[in-house]
Order: sequence, then C-alpha cells, then structure tokens
Amino acid sequence: MARAVFLVCLLSIVMLVPTSLAQGLGVNWGSMGSHSLPPKNVVQMLKDNGIKKVKLFDAEPDTMDALAGSGIQVMVGIPNEKLAKLADSYKEAQEWVKQNVTSYLHDGGVNIRYVAVGNEPYLTSYNGTYVKTTYPALKNIQKALDEAGSGGKIKATVPFNADVYESTSNKPSDGRFRKDIKNNIVEILRILNDNRTPFVVNIYPFLSLYQSSDFPEEFAFFEGGSEPVKDNNIDYKNVFDANCDTLISALKKVGFGNLDIIIGEVGWPTDGDKNANGKMAKKFYDGLLKKLATEDGTPLRKKKLEVYLFGLFDENQKSIAPGDFERHWGIFRYDGQPKFPMDLSGKGQGNNFLKGVQGVQYLDQQWCMLKSDVRNLSNTLPEVSYACSMSDCTSLGVGRSCDLDQHGNVSYAFNMYFQNKDQDVRACDFNGMANIVKQNASRGDCLFPIQILNAGVRPELSIFAGLFLILTSFFTLM
Repeated sequence: MARAVFLVCLLSIVMLVPTSLAQGLGVNWGSMGSHSLPPKNVVQMLKDNGIKKVKLFDAEPDTMDALAGSGIQVMVGIPNEKLAKLADSYKEAQEWVKQNVTSYLHDGGVNIRYVAVGNEPYLTSYNGTYVKTTYPALKNIQKALDEAGSGGKIKATVPFNADVYESTSNKPSDGRFRKDIKNNIVEILRILNDNRTPFVVNIYPFLSLYQSSDFPEEFAFFEGGSEPVKDNNIDYKNVFDANCDTLISALKKVGFGNLDIIIGEVGWPTDGDKNANGKMAKKFYDGLLKKLATEDGTPLRKKKLEVYLFGLFDENQKSIAPGDFERHWGIFRYDGQPKFPMDLSGKGQGNNFLKGVQGVQYLDQQWCMLKSDVRNLSNTLPEVSYACSMSDCTSLGVGRSCDLDQHGNVSYAFNMYFQNKDQDVRACDFNGMANIVKQNASRGDCLFPIQILNAGVRPELSIFAGLFLILTSFFTLM
C-alpha cells in the first residue's frame, strides 16, 4: 500500500514538471481582447509550461513589468501607426528606445532580444501605406539601440507577411520578392545583414487552405498525405517547408541567401470557419512540433528553426476583415485555459493539456437568454445585429462550434453582449425579450462563456464607476 501511494505521488510530481520545448520555440502574446488576464499570472503560466520566448505587438508597461525578472526572451513590438513618427524623427526613435527598451534593462529587468518595427507593413491589403516609412523607422530604431549601448544584444527587425515573396510556378526555387516592393525589401535586408539580424516572416498554412478551394488539404499539414511538389531533386510534402524555401530562394536572388530566418507567426485557428476547429489545430501543431523537435529545418536549410506560435489567447477585438477565424488563433481560450492537448516538446511525451493561467477571476455564473415565450423571432433581428456588432459572434454558423437553431443563435448573441458589458443588468433587456438565467446555457461544443474580471480595470475604479452609476440613476429618478 505504501509503495502504491509513493508511486502515485511520484507520478504527480512528474506530471507537474514542464516538458522540454522543441528547440527555438516561442509564442505570440497579443493584446486585442476586450478583457485582459493579469500579466503576472500569464507570465507564471508561460514559466509553468517551460515557454522561454515571447513576441509582443507593443511594449505595454504592465506586460513588460510582469516579464521583468522572468528570464523569458522578449521581442517587443512597434505598431504600424507609429512608423511615420519614428521615420521622420530620430529624436522620437531615441525616446521610444529609452522608454520601451533601455528602461527595462536593469538587473532583474526584461530580457529583450529584438524590437519588431511594425507588423507586416508590406501586406498587399495595406496598399503601400507603410512602404515609405518602414525602412527609415527601422534605421532610426537600430541607430538608437546602438547609441544606447544595446545594439550588440538587441536587434531591430521587421516581421513580414509571406506575401512579400512569390513564385509564379509554385516551385520554391522560383521564389522572388514582389516587384512592387523589391527595392524597399533590399534596403531593409542590407541593414539586417549589416547588424546580423534575422529576417522575420509570418507563415500560415491555414490561409493557403482558406483562400483556395483547390488547395490540397493534407499539404497544409505534416503527415505527407498529399501529392508532393517536385522541385529539381526535392519533393516538398507540406506547404510550410515549401513556403520557407521560397523565401530562401528569394533571398538568394538578391544576394542575402545566408541571412538567418525567424518564423514570427505560425498557427491554426479553432473556430470561425469550416476548417478552423480544435481537431485540425491539434493535428497541425502535433505535426509542426514534431518537425521542430527533429531540428532538421527545411530542404534548403538543414538547421533548427526559431518559431513563434500564433497565438497565446483568443482575441475578440481583432479585425475580422480577413475572416471570422481571426479571433480564434489562441492555443488558450480567452480565460487562459488550454483548448486541446499539446506536447510542446514534439517528442510524443504524453497527450496532456498545457497548464492554464491560475487565479483567473470570473464574473457571476449567469447568462442572458432569449425568453422562451418570444414567438416572432423576426423581431429579434435588429437586436441580434446590434449585440453582435458590439461583441463577438464569430463562433456562430454552420460548420462552427455554435451551429444552433434560430432561438439558440439569438440567445448566444444576447449573452455575448451581456458578458462583454460585464453583466450589467441593463445589457440584458433587448426590448423586453431577454432575461438573466442561472443555468449554464452551453450546449455540446458550443460554449456560452462567462466573462472574466478585466485585469485592465483596477478594483477601486470599478467601485467608483458603480457608485457613479447608482448616483446617476438616483438623480435621474428625481
């Protein structure tokens, strides 16, 4: 009996030890959610799972403070909207570096390794908006890093979308940079090369499948289930390798074939499209992580890859212009809980869930639902339209996690608005057609979420806001 207890205890201890990650693995931590988790709790979760690299899209002080002393390697980001100022003024670049980089480099500070200048600034859908400002902004930031004495350790780079290069034959060996931005790219490549800085590219096999009905589904994964793309003596069995090597070919053609490459974003969404679900996401990540664990690289570059998964959490305020799936890239849900089993080591070390964020505070266990006696559902259409425009209904629809009947659709929309408004009772009326219930409304794979307490709102401010509303209501009645 004693031996059995010992073995159970030993097993429990082993389960608590984070598995070693595939070499070079990091994650993207976005901040476009309506309700944020406490940054310190998130950092602890990263450590619990053995994640040692993180890529940010800004340099938000609370996040940076939470990362201080963690040892986690950080790539801080500069939003595209700031590129023009940084390009026009070296003084602005100096101030940005002082405020967002050097101020965190004290003992016990943040382990900053890169500054990401913009995010996919040459994306075709931007129609050239940031083409003229990206290079001078990059140049000014790197110069400011150098003058601050940090340029030897911290490098400025630009995360590009994979649409900056192409292959007219669909063969990687024919890869070349787009003609409209080729000269601009070469300018950036020179400064990256001079500073021994990697080229950062975001690659999304999911989008290849999403954008073309003719794309072979299995080519988006890593199991070799589709017809390979033959290119000279190489058989490409997945689009990830083919895409990476298309970039390498493009770099070679402009004289920078030895430049290091970082995969800044790669992932698979779990909702918002028929091909976006937990099963397919798990299949993708299992294959990707297994590949990274081999450290074999790609056919044209046999070396380990540095890769940042996209992303950490679902973000319900991201633009859905590219597709509803944009709000569902997280390997964790909005509340910091894992979506599916994941082995970050890529070595088949079990089929366990990642450790979630601890200490998450939820609002009350209550939901806003359409009243059962509402018969004319056409009257709900304006209310549903408003509710969804002010919250997130991208899980609704055929082939998605919430494939509901009309009554269920209305209730889902009402609840999403109610939760997004922090369960304010006034947010569950909808012309008298809704009421608050205590019974969990979730059904099957469709989660009717309970909102979390927003870490971005200090408790004392919440109390003050509540008193203000009470007083406002009182004086209105008078």
